[in-house]
Amino acid sequence: MSEDRQNSNPRQPNRGNGNGDPKMPPVPKFKLNWLYIIIGVALIVLWLNGGNGGAAVKEVAYDPQFKQYISEGYASRLVVYDDRTLNMYIKPSFVKEVYGPDAAKMGPHPYVTVQYGSEESLEQFLEKEKTAGHFDGSIEYDKHEDYWGALIGSLLPIILLVVLWVFIMRRMSGGGGMMGPGGVFSVGKSKAKLVDKDQPDRITFKDVAGQKEAKQEVAEIVEFLKNPGKFTELGGKIPKGALLVGPPGTGKTLLAKAVAGEADVPFFSLSGSDFVEMFVGVGASRVRDLFRQAKEKAPCIIFIDEIDAVGRARSHGATMGGGNDERESTLNQLLTEMDGFGTNSGVIILAATNRADILDKALLRAGRFDRQIHVDLPDLNERKEVFAVHLRPVKVDETVDVDLLARQTPGFSGADIANVCNEAALIAARHDKKTVGKQDFHDAIDRIIGGLEKKTKVMTNDEKRTIALHEAGHATLSWFLEYANPLIKVTIVPRGRALGAAWYLPEERQITTKEQMLDEMCATLGGRAAEELFVGRISTGAMNDLERVTKQAYGMIAYAGMSDRLPNLCYYNNNEYSFQRPYSESTAQLIDEEVKLMVNEQYARAKQLLDEHREGHAALADLLMTREVIFAEDVEQIFGKRPWTSRSEEIMAAEEAPDEKAERVEETTLEI
Repeated sequence: MSEDRQNSNPRQPNRGNGNGDPKMPPVPKFKLNWLYIIIGVALIVLWLNGGNGGAAVKEVAYDPQFKQYISEGYASRLVVYDDRTLNMYIKPSFVKEVYGPDAAKMGPHPYVTVQYGSEESLEQFLEKEKTAGHFDGSIEYDKHEDYWGALIGSLLPIILLVVLWVFIMRRMSGGGGMMGPGGVFSVGKSKAKLVDKDQPDRITFKDVAGQKEAKQEVAEIVEFLKNPGKFTELGGKIPKGALLVGPPGTGKTLLAKAVAGEADVPFFSLSGSDFVEMFVGVGASRVRDLFRQAKEKAPCIIFIDEIDAVGRARSHGATMGGGNDERESTLNQLLTEMDGFGTNSGVIILAATNRADILDKALLRAGRFDRQIHVDLPDLNERKEVFAVHLRPVKVDETVDVDLLARQTPGFSGADIANVCNEAALIAARHDKKTVGKQDFHDAIDRIIGGLEKKTKVMTNDEKRTIALHEAGHATLSWFLEYANPLIKVTIVPRGRALGAAWYLPEERQITTKEQMLDEMCATLGGRAAEELFVGRISTGAMNDLERVTKQAYGMIAYAGMSDRLPNLCYYNNNEYSFQRPYSESTAQLIDEEVKLMVNEQYARAKQLLDEHREGHAALADLLMTREVIFAEDVEQIFGKRPWTSRSEEIMAAEEAPDEKAERVEETTLEI
């Protein structure tokens, strides 16, 4: 709705300041009504408090002023009240003598008030003055009503009720006025934030690093908004909605904003929880208002973040998930609106969620959210691009290796990478550096993954020796196992809840074989095996390793079918409300036996390898005891070069090869 139409509605709040300036904050009408009420009450009180038509009042003493005024004939009449007060009205000819310079300001019936002692003495005095001819006016007797007290007593309960009602309404509306944004009378209005196309700081696809496939998907939406006739002339129909699916922090919201920036259209942004309110029917009303505004701004984009808050699958009665009539009515209205506007209306809906599995099936059908666009975690090359974007405002030196940083951060989302860059800058500033170096980024990654260093934790030499042997066991096995993750560094400095840690470059495989998983399991058990072999006793330090190995073994056998006795079987159950296992008790016992056999085999394998490389392992542990932190270069000096090339190195080498080939072709061309 336009601004003029809003202002023309008498029920809408005033959008100007009275001078035609729309930028001034709105003035709710109810405040002016309160002002009118206060003025009216004041006039009533003044009328009730004497009704003398503007009389002026002056208080004087009974003796001698009052007696003097009576004796000199100033009084025209007296009004005596039962509370020992009286009003003496002054003759017009003596007003100047009583009020002095203020006489011209007095009303037509000026009087003075007097507090007298006893009624008997007053009557005697007045009778004496009448006889002497000093007083010839009338004497009236009346009751002195307490108009203020009566008025306050009658209005106080009403005022308290009004104040209480206003307080409750303001609390329910979030502090805004009743008519203002978020007020009780606008509770059914949409809370969508409008990002207009004229804003200078628009986000485009250049600001979104990686996600090439996702950007290709949404580029079609941009093309339709720019040139809809290209599709409609051929009889094609643009998808009404697209659902962005992916883990948190992968850039779903950023991608939606980039679509709006590229298409140069208005962008309505809100969260799924914005539809939820304590009032019944508010969610559906906000959905209707949202689509009404969108149609008026068409072509435009509606972006609903975390749509699973309102789009969760509807329950069948009182099931495990419980019913929610208000949320379901909001969802029904959303389904109706998405199916109700025309195909070529220019309103496109984008939504984001990381729980697409719990969304209602009616929401995902063709004609509503026609397609799902997967925004996955960035791979190696995409992480390089993301680092390049977030390193723009950071002052880095020549030691920073973006390729190594990308390899060190597998599984990191775009938000995580942004956090790494920010943490590195904070660490450099903490050490009073002018630029951010390689070590600052390594410390930032260690800080995020492992936690803070705890160098103050007191340990005995035996404890420190056990930790060194444990971590050296991991490093040794990872060096000699083909499919184990390449080592970066090993430390025995306590960090977070861990007493020591080893950092690797995890391989990002598209598929994982059984042999690769067994090598990883064997390397994980290297710490416990080293303790048993070289210390002679085991400790609780391998608890986390055992947990990971056990879960991995169960996954391999029960889900991946990598067992000789249970081949080609998957017992995965995606029903989160089911309390029954998808296999029998005998199968469960068989799974337990297979898990035990697999883990024990890899444990025996770990002990055998450590026994074969006993000398190198001891040298590695001694170096850890001395330096506390060692790197892959130190391990290479002890064991020699690792005979296998990692998958990440192969990918990066394959990417560099075309560039080198192009350079050779260019050099050949120049020579010719």
